[in-house]
Amino acid sequence: MKQKIMANRYYTIPRNLILAIAALLLFGGCSANYNFTGGSIEPNISTISIQSFFNQSGNGPPTMSLQLTEKLKAFYQNNTKLTIVKENGDWQLEGMITKYFLQPIAPQANMTAGQMRLTITVNATFTDEKNNRNFKKDFSFYSDYDQSQTLSQVEAEKVNTILDQLVLMIFSETTSNW
Repeated sequence: MKQKIMANRYYTIPRNLILAIAALLLFGGCSANYNFTGGSIEPNISTISIQSFFNQSGNGPPTMSLQLTEKLKAFYQNNTKLTIVKENGDWQLEGMITKYFLQPIAPQANMTAGQMRLTITVNATFTDEKNNRNFKKDFSFYSDYDQSQTLSQVEAEKVNTILDQLVLMIFSETTSNW
């Protein structure tokens, strides 16, 4: 009885080993560059050029344009293997801040707003030179704050939060191949 169990064990190991080798050979030729941000970049893409995103909204802090552009460059540099080049990258990204506005939300009984909402909209243009893929799209995000605070008290924090989210949205759109 023991000899029969041992015999089956010897046949099982090579069978599992053969299956593992077959799986490696079968799937070994497939490759894509995945990252922890949910997108993928084809192996033939190695550079990206990100032009300045100018503020065309007429509002907002004077450094907002530079802040957005630098956040985009830093995000791509830290989360991909792409090299940032000044122009003519495999991927090209450019755009502008088109809207920066406040609106009252959460009305209260005394006809005042309990909160204010700061919204920023960015129009981004993306071109993938190697795979003939592109888009021109508006991305918008907002952050709310209590009416008891002034915009100048919360603006730096809110703009930073909104720009971080806009960068994530733009990145996600460029790396999704749907």
